Amino acid sequence: MQEMILILDFGSQYTQLIARRLRELNTYCEIHPWNKPPEITSNIKGVILSGSPFSTRDEKAPKPDLSAIKGKLPLLGVCFGAQYLANNYGGEVLPSKIREYGRANLSFVDTSCTLMQNVGQHSQVWMSHGDTIASLPDNYTVVCSTEDVANAGYRIEGEKTYGIQFHPEVYHTTDGKHLLKNFVVDVCGCAQDWTPDAFVETTVADLKQKLGDDKVILGLSGGVDSSVAAVLLHKAIGDHLHCIFVDNGLLRKDEFEQVLESYKGMGLNVKGVDAKNKFYEALKGESDPEKKRKIIGRVFVEVFDDESKKVENAKWLGQGTIYPDVIESVSATGGPSATIKSHHNVGGLPDYMKLQVVEPLKLLFKDEVRRVGKSLGIDPAILGRHPFPGPGLGIRILGDITAEKVRILQEADSIFINGLKKAGLYDEVWQAGVMLLPVQSVGVMGDERTYENAVALRAVTSTDGMTADWCHLPYEFLAKVSNDIINKVKGINRVTYDISSKPPATIEWE
Repeated sequence: MQEMILILDFGSQYTQLIARRLRELNTYCEIHPWNKPPEITSNIKGVILSGSPFSTRDEKAPKPDLSAIKGKLPLLGVCFGAQYLANNYGGEVLPSKIREYGRANLSFVDTSCTLMQNVGQHSQVWMSHGDTIASLPDNYTVVCSTEDVANAGYRIEGEKTYGIQFHPEVYHTTDGKHLLKNFVVDVCGCAQDWTPDAFVETTVADLKQKLGDDKVILGLSGGVDSSVAAVLLHKAIGDHLHCIFVDNGLLRKDEFEQVLESYKGMGLNVKGVDAKNKFYEALKGESDPEKKRKIIGRVFVEVFDDESKKVENAKWLGQGTIYPDVIESVSATGGPSATIKSHHNVGGLPDYMKLQVVEPLKLLFKDEVRRVGKSLGIDPAILGRHPFPGPGLGIRILGDITAEKVRILQEADSIFINGLKKAGLYDEVWQAGVMLLPVQSVGVMGDERTYENAVALRAVTSTDGMTADWCHLPYEFLAKVSNDIINKVKGINRVTYDISSKPPATIEWE
């Protein structure tokens, strides 16, 4: 069994970051709700308790049962986790007299403590809590302090148990990676053997055993996740994998043909289905964003179901679900991380589709999917593609959808995306696209006044899509794109640039 670190989630906004940092250390880890922990097995080498929006003093605060963990396995409490380990075992947690949010610097570090090796004496840390540990139990020893927080970190005598009131997983804690490595490698004894090559080897072996000679159907999108999932499945079962790529009429310009061509070069068994008119007919006259999403989702399932029936004795549906989808789909009551959005990959299948689900990427973050794809030899052009929304241009056309509006948006989008590539800016951007606005504005072309559509360009930087900042693209580049769109795309006479960040705005407009 793969050795792992167990992360118990108490609802912190940073819990996923802890997992990402451990994965960067080539150490496998899983996040589980504090009230639904897995069975403690021999492959679990250590446990981390996350932060939480709760105070340990709240009546409704999480109260985990650590009887199978504390004193028996290496244990690290972070923020709320550290306060719980202090408050629940004889110490005292009280409201902070000062705000303990943001940057602070350590004023004392006990580098003889295994956890604190290679952590600088004045190292910057990131605080985010309204309570503080006022006093520690008798067998707890302070291992680091800041000027304002005496008990910033501690260890328990006779146990491999530690607590820190700051967040080592965030970028602003400069020696956070050192601290986590100390815990994972020196305290827990992990071998750091979680690599893309190792993942491919074990996953393909598992898929072979699980699927045998069964047929699997997978819906391709042309994106990173479905492409990597397809290649993994293909390595395991070969031509028993049947891929379906549906043209919903809301793809980028020429994308249907280009993606089909790229998959042919990968040796995949792919069938392209032109269903544009079916989608346009179903969407006719609908302008409500949520209803548009549901129509697109419903028609896709209908088309996909029709095509899947043509594959005799298919037993499985392959999906490109990734780990954040799985984590975010756990509710605040079932597990404390608040659900921000529902995911089409995780909600299950309609009752009439009698297929089992296989999700080879469900334990990976997006950056890990790309690394696995590289290990599999997938074309960098596919691995480097920007994320593209499931409903496609359907949620980038504000208002009702028509074939003509799709044409206009595809042309504008093509100029923008190809412009980014030609200018060497594409890889600096997390996601980019054009929004067709339900606004017409007056303009002048030649000697004539025009009354045509306005579009908004959108480009953001991000690491995982949870937060995003607008890209500071060069003015000269924006000017050229604007000029090209207005001159070359009939129906547009005004171009704007969206400079909103997420939050409070979202990446997409609908």
